Amino acid sequence: MRFEGTADYVATPDLTIAVNAAVTLERPLLVKGEPGTGKTVLAREVAEALGAPLIEWHVKSTTKAAQGLYEYDAVSRLRDSQLGDPRVADIAHYIRKGKLWEAFEADVRPVLLIDEIDKADIEFPNDLLLELDRMEFFVYETGETIRARRRPVVIITSNNEKELPDAFLRRCFFHYIRFPDRETMEAIVEVHYPGLKKRLLSEALTVFFEIREVQGLKKRPSTSELLDWIKLLVNEDIDPEVLRAKDARSAIPPLHGALLKNEQDVHLFERLAFMARREGR
Repeated sequence: MRFEGTADYVATPDLTIAVNAAVTLERPLLVKGEPGTGKTVLAREVAEALGAPLIEWHVKSTTKAAQGLYEYDAVSRLRDSQLGDPRVADIAHYIRKGKLWEAFEADVRPVLLIDEIDKADIEFPNDLLLELDRMEFFVYETGETIRARRRPVVIITSNNEKELPDAFLRRCFFHYIRFPDRETMEAIVEVHYPGLKKRLLSEALTVFFEIREVQGLKKRPSTSELLDWIKLLVNEDIDPEVLRAKDARSAIPPLHGALLKNEQDVHLFERLAFMARREGR
């Protein structure tokens, strides 16, 4: 089965090609792009489209690669031995399976999401090279080798916080999700808010893309933030004329807290609005 997008996810042609290429090559798909461009959601939609179970591994700064394989709880075993628990005779009781182990044991070919891999230590990707390549790993405590029953579809996301090692990149199929153009964004909004008034959509998109073009923004608003903003505009019944009345680059838009996420950007728009008022005198 090929991925062609879903009813809830607008996939561009280059993205569908990348997903299907990674599936054909049986290599991890490494997806980069601005935060909020749908990298994490992609894995969920691929799983839905392929009718596959989704296993999610959300990486943190403290995450170690070995945790994706398994963890041995030596402390619990020591405590149980002191209490005379008969389970201590079988060390397997103290092995906690990680996300890769879950994926390898799945009865149906799963989709494995390794989310925001660049948050972890720089050695994290290298520590997974062998396991992702051979689709197997060794459990030292029990002496068994865990092999994938069916090679999972692996989707790895990165926000480019760190450079990933070349050896890791060689084993991946890479795709960069470009920020949607206006036409694609209209399609995305239509999926989430079908039947939205055309005038409101047009004015909201104009304001949104004008904001993204403002020089000096610390954080440009993303797709998810646009969707939140439109939801608020509809809920508050904002007249499209209110959005059209002023240039978004020289005035703070209504309900701007959905779009501007730090005080520096708010102050930037306040200064632009002040300058626009002075020039209008």
